[in-house]
Amino acid sequence: MVLARPNILSEADGDCVGIERVDGRSPVMLICEHASNRLPAKFGDLGLSKEALSSHIAWDPGALSVARGISEGLDATLVYQRFSRLIYDCNRPPSSPGAMPEASEIYVIPGNKDLTAEERLARTDALYVPFHDAIRGLIRDRRAKGRDSVVVTMHSFTPVYHGRERLVELGILHDEDSWLADRMLDEAAKAPLYRTERNQPYGPEDGVTHTLILHGLSNGLRNVMIEVRNDLIADDVGQGVVADYIKGLLQQSLDA
Repeated sequence: MVLARPNILSEADGDCVGIERVDGRSPVMLICEHASNRLPAKFGDLGLSKEALSSHIAWDPGALSVARGISEGLDATLVYQRFSRLIYDCNRPPSSPGAMPEASEIYVIPGNKDLTAEERLARTDALYVPFHDAIRGLIRDRRAKGRDSVVVTMHSFTPVYHGRERLVELGILHDEDSWLADRMLDEAAKAPLYRTERNQPYGPEDGVTHTLILHGLSNGLRNVMIEVRNDLIADDVGQGVVADYIKGLLQQSLDA
């Protein structure tokens, strides 16, 4: 039986993938899976309040602005998802319950309850597949031109999760390949502007390294995932300072 796959994005919604500095000279390729809290028109508000839709469950606040700052500073290509992680979390494979979560932290998500196989496929086809195909295409094109690629994913996290305060401010995350993470942690120790920890506040055991595995490890490319506590990047000033700091860690680590 062939499952129906209706198109969930309207012409007004536009494309799900944003790409900036496609010809950037840096080997770094920045990826921001949780860049937006925007929902396709078809889904309304998923039964959630404005408060919930502006919170960290819907996106990574500040992450795209920081990624853009790094992109500008390094002249690096940036790829980002233009729709909310609540419709599809592009840092999760289709088989993961977290790809289209029925609940996130303290919030139940009515619009994600009891999705059919057809509905899940429609979301996967509309959001996950083109997003990761775009990244694959960029890596393939760069390789054909003899250019290196370094996969860097950019995220932010909430200071309080399930009632527990998080003291870490900057997380440097990795899966099996720790080459770049090791060097960034060494550089951060030389200029400790933020409380920086390895694989915090999440790690590979939490399933957060999907994009690193898919595009970094599987292609033999250097890779790292960066998590910034979102209260540090709540405004333009904070975003600029953090972007400049991370840009320096990346550049110094790659130069080394």
